[in-house]
Amino acid sequence: MQPSDETSPPPYVLEDQIGFKLRLANQKHLELFSSMMPSLTPTQFATMAKLKEVGELSQNHLGRLVGMDAATTKGVVDRLTKKGMVSITPSETDRRRLLISLSDQGKNAISDLIEQAQAISQKTMANLTKRERERLLELLTKL
Repeated sequence: MQPSDETSPPPYVLEDQIGFKLRLANQKHLELFSSMMPSLTPTQFATMAKLKEVGELSQNHLGRLVGMDAATTKGVVDRLTKKGMVSITPSETDRRRLLISLSDQGKNAISDLIEQAQAISQKTMANLTKRERERLLELLTKL
């Protein structure tokens, strides 16, 4: 005996799933980011923006604030160092601890990069009203 339609789960439609929709939105955002800020990856930019916001940080703390694991943080910091955007100095109190800060070049570039990032965000959400953009960000924060 088959269950009635009222008790059957709805059919699985890939295009209706949250993960699928988030992936498509992320792909769109990454494409825009890559075309509008080709010199940095999103995680490299996020690292620089967080350093601008809070100042010098340990590599470990920086990674936590930007949502990266230790290995990813090290790679991002190494690449930004090679680009001349950040400086690494050993802590005076604990030589095993590395302190990361924006270099002079990074400090000079960050304001323009933030303007570009704001334009990328605007373009990503261009099809949404102001209220829809605010609500989307609220809901994503809640997730």
